[in-house]
Order: sequence, then C-alpha cells, then structure tokens
Amino acid sequence: MLRAAHQLVDVPPVFADPLALRVVGAAAEEELRARGGLESVGLRAFVAVRSRFAEDRLADARTRGIDQYVVLGAGLDTFAFRTRPRGLRVFEVDHPATQAWKREMLSAAGIAEPKELVFTPLDFEQETLRKGLSRTSFDFTRPAFFAWLGVTPYLTPQAIAAALTEIAKSAAGSELVFDFAAPPGNSPKERMAREALSQRVAALGEPFRTVLEPAALLVQLRDLGFCRAEIEDCARLNARYFADRADGLRLRAGQLAHAWT
Repeated sequence: MLRAAHQLVDVPPVFADPLALRVVGAAAEEELRARGGLESVGLRAFVAVRSRFAEDRLADARTRGIDQYVVLGAGLDTFAFRTRPRGLRVFEVDHPATQAWKREMLSAAGIAEPKELVFTPLDFEQETLRKGLSRTSFDFTRPAFFAWLGVTPYLTPQAIAAALTEIAKSAAGSELVFDFAAPPGNSPKERMAREALSQRVAALGEPFRTVLEPAALLVQLRDLGFCRAEIEDCARLNARYFADRADGLRLRAGQLAHAWT
C-alpha cells in the first residue's frame, strides 16, 4: 500500500512501480486516492528508497556478471513482473502462505508470472535458506545478489543470524542489501512514532521482535564472513535520493545494510 501510495502522491517517484496499484486492487486504489496517499510520509519514503537502493545495487551487480537475484521475504515485490529481466533468474523466497496469497493477487490483477521467476516457499523460523534454495535451480557455485527488505524486524535474532550465516557462505562476489530496525533516537517524536508503529504491526499479528544496533551489526557481519559491510543511514540516503525535492519528501528514520562476500 505504501509503494502504491508513493506512485500517486510523490512526484516524481523515487521508486517507480507501475504495477503496485494494480496489485493492491481497485478498491485499495480508490481509498488511497480519497485519502491523498497514506499519512506516514517518512515510512512511505523509506519503503520507496529501500527498494530503489536495492535495485540500483542489483543493476551494478549485473554489470559484473551476477545473474541470480534472490528476494528474501518477497511479499508483494514486483521486480520480476515489471522488468522481465533477460538473463537474470529471480528467486522469490517467502512463507508458503504469503506466497500463495501473492499469486492469487497477481492472478486477480491479470499479471502473468514470468518464466525467469522461481517461487521458493520457505519459513525462515523453521528451515535454512540453503535448504529452501536447494529445492530450486539456484547455483550455489555462482555469485548472487540478495535483497531482504521489510523482514528482519519481525524475525528472532536466531533466525536472522542463521540466514546471514548462509548468505555469508555464498560464492565470492555475492552481495546483500537488507533493512533493519535500529534503536530509536533520543527524539520524543521519533520514539512516539516507533511505539505507534510497533503497536500497529503487533495488532496485525506481526510484532517487532528484533532491534539491531548499527555498529554491532557491522561487527556481526564481518565476524560471519562478509569481506565488507556498510551502513546506509538517513543522511546518506537523503543526500542520494531526496536532494532538492520541491515536495520535501525525505527520510526521518530507517537504515540499510550492504554487505559483500
């Protein structure tokens, strides 16, 4: 819904997703138009920029020969459906129930499933990533690009560590981009916003489970075997994607991690 709202109210969009409105459906689009988007401007900006950053980094990786893209916790991601990437195999990894729901949504919207896409059902709390990918045509001997967006805050620290461990063992030259929930700052407004969001997602049955401190996360990534890791914080992302916007759209919070094997 936030990606769909971004297409309606933020001009120009930081992240163009022409299928987002089709996927959420006509009733949801009507609601978004009536409300002028969703009220959470900062969260909408972050949802847009995390996808933009990941796909920008994927484009760079493809110039270096990477031809496998793994979308972890894919949800309603539309990359494979709007780009029809030639020469790139896309593996969407997600909970079986979520994946089945997505396919129903796509069918209802009249959006065909591309031949380059491999659906990979997996429960991160029950199975390893390697086991899930081993049931597909994924080539463990070749590097891959992994995007893991909107997932880690809802997993246990153990499940996050297990997945990171598996990705760190990927073929040399693989990359990973993921977002995470960092501890809120000292601003009362930021803390109130975090608490409101926490209550909202908990009421939907998906409570926040893990907060990661950025400096400690960098140490963890290097200890797991990533040869390089960086944090893209608000300042860097705002400078790269939101500079000189007339509408004032920008990040208030949110960070991304970028790591290489």
